[in-house]
Amino acid sequence: MKLQIDNLDGGGPLDYTAAVDVSQLPKVLRKLNQAAELRFSLVADSTDFVVPVNGARVTLGRMNGQDLFTGYVNAPPGFDYLGWGQRGPVYRYRFVARSDESLFDRKRLPDRSPFVARSAGDALRQLSNDLLPGVLDTSAVQNLDLLPWYVPDPQKKWSVHAALIGLLARANYRAAAGALSFAPVGAAVHTLSEADSSFCPEGLKLAPADAALNDVTIAGLIEPRAYVKDYFVGDGTSLRFYLSQQPFVKLSQTIVNEEYDGAALDATSWSKTDPANAVSVSGGALQVAGGTGADGQTTVVFAEKIELGGAFVLQHGDVLFNAPSNGVLGGLYAGGITAGGCLAGFWVTPNGSQSDIQAVIHGVRSGPVVATVSGHHYVLSTRFYASAIYRKQQVFHSSAHPAGSGRGGSDIAADVRVVLEVHDIDPGNPATLVAASEVLFDGVISGAPGFCTYALVNAASMNCSLAFTRLIKAVDAEVRSALPGQGYRTRLVGSQSDGAECVVTSSEALQFFAQWAPAANEQIVVRYRGNGRALARVTNPAGIAALAHGSDDGVRAALLHLKEPPPRTAVDCENAALALLDDGGGSGWAGEYDVWNDFLPGGQDVFPGDAVSVSAPSRGAAFQAVVREVDVEVEDLGGEHCRYAIRFADDASQRLGFELESSEIAASLGVTAVTADSIGTNFLAELTEAEITAVTSTSVTVDAGAAAPAGGGIEVRRSDVGWGPDNDRNLVGRFTSQTFSLPRLSRVQDYFLRPFDGSAPPKYSRYSVALHVDYPA
Repeated sequence: MKLQIDNLDGGGPLDYTAAVDVSQLPKVLRKLNQAAELRFSLVADSTDFVVPVNGARVTLGRMNGQDLFTGYVNAPPGFDYLGWGQRGPVYRYRFVARSDESLFDRKRLPDRSPFVARSAGDALRQLSNDLLPGVLDTSAVQNLDLLPWYVPDPQKKWSVHAALIGLLARANYRAAAGALSFAPVGAAVHTLSEADSSFCPEGLKLAPADAALNDVTIAGLIEPRAYVKDYFVGDGTSLRFYLSQQPFVKLSQTIVNEEYDGAALDATSWSKTDPANAVSVSGGALQVAGGTGADGQTTVVFAEKIELGGAFVLQHGDVLFNAPSNGVLGGLYAGGITAGGCLAGFWVTPNGSQSDIQAVIHGVRSGPVVATVSGHHYVLSTRFYASAIYRKQQVFHSSAHPAGSGRGGSDIAADVRVVLEVHDIDPGNPATLVAASEVLFDGVISGAPGFCTYALVNAASMNCSLAFTRLIKAVDAEVRSALPGQGYRTRLVGSQSDGAECVVTSSEALQFFAQWAPAANEQIVVRYRGNGRALARVTNPAGIAALAHGSDDGVRAALLHLKEPPPRTAVDCENAALALLDDGGGSGWAGEYDVWNDFLPGGQDVFPGDAVSVSAPSRGAAFQAVVREVDVEVEDLGGEHCRYAIRFADDASQRLGFELESSEIAASLGVTAVTADSIGTNFLAELTEAEITAVTSTSVTVDAGAAAPAGGGIEVRRSDVGWGPDNDRNLVGRFTSQTFSLPRLSRVQDYFLRPFDGSAPPKYSRYSVALHVDYPA
């Protein structure tokens, strides 16, 4: 066995084997999804001995070329004075080296927007390339599961992110010998069998555990709950209207604020395809001058997908047109980047010496045309309001649902209202800075895709500059109003300087700007989602029955607060509970196998993340577990003999795919239990299209938006509690028709609606529709 160290002084790797302190031989410590460590000590063996420097490259390998460890010294050595030798004082130098990812951990990750709809492997590759592109070979990084949303927080080290991504995907990473691998946990299996002639029975220690679990309550994050619609009416002077609930997204968050203040596009945010060299950054703006003349060949594309969920504002820029232009700005694309495939965007076409701007929806130009004026600036904005906040479920894993086939991960359907607007600013007229934007399109895209590619520029031949681009996760509130006798139009929510008409304040009020005060009798509707704690309780009746005897009812319950993967909704909580029940069927096992390297199972090295299949009939043990730690103690350098301590556990004994948190929640945990085999069939669809169609001083008329379920009806309550046939305390009524009238008892009135069917007991929708009326009597 050879210890080689490269002190990075140009001399290359040097053989330090002879200097290894035989009283403290090297030891390699490996842990699942953590950097491996090599601990070793050296004693000066000659006058030309060079003390390895901090950051030196270290390799401990066998003579056949197989590396036991590769990495870097990560701190100055410790010193032990051993006495006086023939050449003076003698010291022992104690070193700790960490595996190859220590190169990444010395650097700070760049600020970048969250990863959206990226595979786990792609996220890991991106983090590696952000720091040291090409330093580690990433060809062995597998993609595995899709991450709906992942924040690459620069305050965390690369290895922390790698470990978390591994947890989310039930995978393990390893950085060694200049390569990065990322593979499902258990991809390599080692057999420990009493029937194997090389098996060492004295080296196997097993620890069974009572790991039965058949009743799981999961507490998740704050989730979007009730579908709220607040109804107000203008009086010609009032500017402020108070919302009935706190919107799920109550504060705007700027995801990207690009000012183009560098010499080139920020590679962490943008990529460009530019065969004609038409795109550049200068003068604090993105400059586009020309193109190939063909659609889809000159593009500037955002690095991440855009999730069409909740409320979002994309401000494509303050655009100054320098000459006639042809192409699409601010386009959202479900597929390839072509004008004909643009889901929504701004199509710019030449018009003499100027250009025309028009909305493009599903690849077709529609709506009014804005003719550009020389010297004017045009702020192009896309707003969308989706009926679902999230467009993909979180994924949860168990031993029965490993990487690539986890529970959850389904797409979430949604309709999306899209508003395309142009704010025309005349530098010679300051009043235009706060003038209203012109809306080019205001409509609903049914069954919209969950994620889109965002191409800021798709230039056939574009001649313009863009001064900024902002992507804003907006307050989850869609505001629409209608004058008497007219149809509804979307009121633009945001900053007055961006051409908006109103804002939702932190005090949960809708505040109109003075010049956009609602007129007398103008009807106003605000749509958003309420919020509450995501909870679910799932039971396994068969598992309970199997354990029931005497006075023991067989229930083995747990209440868990999950931190990772984050359960964002009650459906996520159900899927997390199902994953935990997968491994809660009975006994769990943990253990350790101590063996010389000559007797390793199959003669193969063992790493954390490998699986061990244990067959020990004499101990009543037959199970498969995951290796969590491996300690390798070198006992004989010359003979290459090492002692392995392999520690393993199955998911029942030590949960592998979850990170728990101990914090308590200030919310009721009174959630109804559902059985594991009924998940997905317990709830009816919400009445998301329910509307108040008429209001009088004593009544309101409601259209539920859908027919009442067969054998059931529509239940209406004054508060969002007590649902069921046995509670009439806050009941307004139960109705079998789609349209019905409700009593109005005061100026401000709340109604909560859920459908129910003819089952026994009846099924209801998971969430309510909340209709709030604040009209003068």
